[in-house]
Amino acid sequence: MLKDLFGGKSKYVTVERKRRSEEKEKEADDKKEMPDDLWTKCKSCKQIIFNKKLAESLKVCPECGTYFRLTATERLSLLVDDDKFEEYDADLQAKNPLDFPDYEQKIDKYQDKTGLREAVITGIGEINGWQVSLAVIDSRFLMGSMNSVVGEKITRAIERALKRDLPLVIVSGGGGGARMYEGMLSLMQMAKTSAALKRLDQVGGLFISVLTDPTYGGISASFASLGDINLAEPQAKIGFAGPRVIKQTINRDLPDGFQTSEFLLEHGMIDKVVERADLKNLITRIIDIHNLRGEKKNGTE
Repeated sequence: MLKDLFGGKSKYVTVERKRRSEEKEKEADDKKEMPDDLWTKCKSCKQIIFNKKLAESLKVCPECGTYFRLTATERLSLLVDDDKFEEYDADLQAKNPLDFPDYEQKIDKYQDKTGLREAVITGIGEINGWQVSLAVIDSRFLMGSMNSVVGEKITRAIERALKRDLPLVIVSGGGGGARMYEGMLSLMQMAKTSAALKRLDQVGGLFISVLTDPTYGGISASFASLGDINLAEPQAKIGFAGPRVIKQTINRDLPDGFQTSEFLLEHGMIDKVVERADLKNLITRIIDIHNLRGEKKNGTE
């Protein structure tokens, strides 16, 4: 009798396994009926959101308010007036100065994946009628890491703002820092971009820095933190080294919300946390304020 109680298999096991199998088959059928390009799962609340609805909310989860990352082209569509953007330096492309193994293959892979030549798009655009020099980093391309081409394109964007007397807007969103595949040449872009910003500052040029998730490494340690006005999106992760590395280094627990845009605002590191839907109009207001005396718009007096 004891053998019957403890040694035999439960008569319900087969039924339960069958039920689970049927549920898995149903889930698989549901996925077949709903293609992956029609919906997105929120990483925070786990809700399934139709991509059309997500686009209408500017890629902010309508259920919990989590911010999804934007591509460079999506960011330009959000900020720039319709058909008012001219791209510059689109033909610049990375080489392999250190003969780093498989670097060319990585570049080719991310070019195919993103449709971009490099991790930043630069050019001249209009924001509510104001002409500005723009640079937007795309985190999909090797985590938006800065190499010699990214640094050169951003430097040229700064110099265009200087030469044409335009406001400069740079949207940062790369967690890769300086790109290791190009070694010191990547690290030198921190100094090059910062020096160009110094020249812009000396003539009174306006630089608005927009920090998005993630902004880390050499990007945060150079141009991203040097704006006359530093804005950030809600929930954005911003810092130099990541929190795990810092915790291991100092062997201490970190404060709640450490390295979020809200934490940085509280500690005086940025000027304002701005909702995505409000960003374009706020940038316009800042440019308006800084041009009250000149009243120059679209290149005219």
